[in-house]
Amino acid sequence: MEFWHFGVPSIKNIEVMAKKCEDLDFNGLTLTDSQNLSNETYIALTLAARATTKLMLGPGVTNPLTRHAAVTASAIATLQEVSEGRAILGIGRGDSSLFNIGHKPVPPRVFQTYIETLQIYLNGGSLKANGYESQLKWLENTNNKKVPIDVAATGPKIIGIGALTSERVSLALGADVDRLAWGVNQIEQSISDGNHMINSKPSLGAYLNICVHEDVEKAAELVRPGVGIFAHFTGMSGANRDHVNQADQSTFDKLGSNYDKHRHGRGDATHAQEMSFEFIDRFSVIGPPEVCIKKLNVIKALGIERISVIGPRPDHFGAEADKAQERFAADIIPAFRG
Repeated sequence: MEFWHFGVPSIKNIEVMAKKCEDLDFNGLTLTDSQNLSNETYIALTLAARATTKLMLGPGVTNPLTRHAAVTASAIATLQEVSEGRAILGIGRGDSSLFNIGHKPVPPRVFQTYIETLQIYLNGGSLKANGYESQLKWLENTNNKKVPIDVAATGPKIIGIGALTSERVSLALGADVDRLAWGVNQIEQSISDGNHMINSKPSLGAYLNICVHEDVEKAAELVRPGVGIFAHFTGMSGANRDHVNQADQSTFDKLGSNYDKHRHGRGDATHAQEMSFEFIDRFSVIGPPEVCIKKLNVIKALGIERISVIGPRPDHFGAEADKAQERFAADIIPAFRG
């Protein structure tokens, strides 16, 4: 199983962050792409590439609206060249990056067209753009491997689009095992029913809030901000709630109606207080090492091959966040190696 660290780009310390991730034996580093809330992602990823030799790198995640598909394809292909083949393109429908410029997440059809266009560009192909033949011509002079696309998905439509158009799909459903099993089933159903743009089954991943800590209630508070972000995707209007029990329905309703995007990712936001300890425990991986390893093994058995580890945020929790990352690397990663 691969483990990726999920971080926020900060130009001041990105090289230190990336080198630490590599030294701790994480497989990769993904950085959020939200222009109003943090530094420019591709500049930060380039600095991270220069500071490391093995660490996989990519946005976690970008969106189809703030950059034209040719711009996104060129940016990630450049990172692929700088990193000598270590780039992955994580992409979703858009959340805080779009809200902060007055837009909603893009519709599924727009999302699918964008992914299909990216695949053409990244494969060196050409297409008509407003009547003009458009191609990343500079790719012809490189030996770049094709950059894999990793679709972040919550609902059945985007899961299906990812399954048919991309090399990777990462579920943003939280760590509730029933929800993840439903997501994996959706991917398999889509593969069975649909027309594939690529020739292989996508590898499966998941974004999970994780904190290894002997005090499980303390761990719950440390991941509360992150759980709030991913839970609100399911709470959004029209979101699929298959395999959500009745008790959780109420929490998702409150998150959907009360989510304060101006306090996105903050544990002290009003919406974050809507979540009980039981809810956080179910939708994250928290507690002593043996508890975390047991739950991760159950998730692995579903066919999940890759985990984007969303730990406590350093800008909120300081040294506690650093300790949590180090504890995960020391106590969890070795259990899944070899």
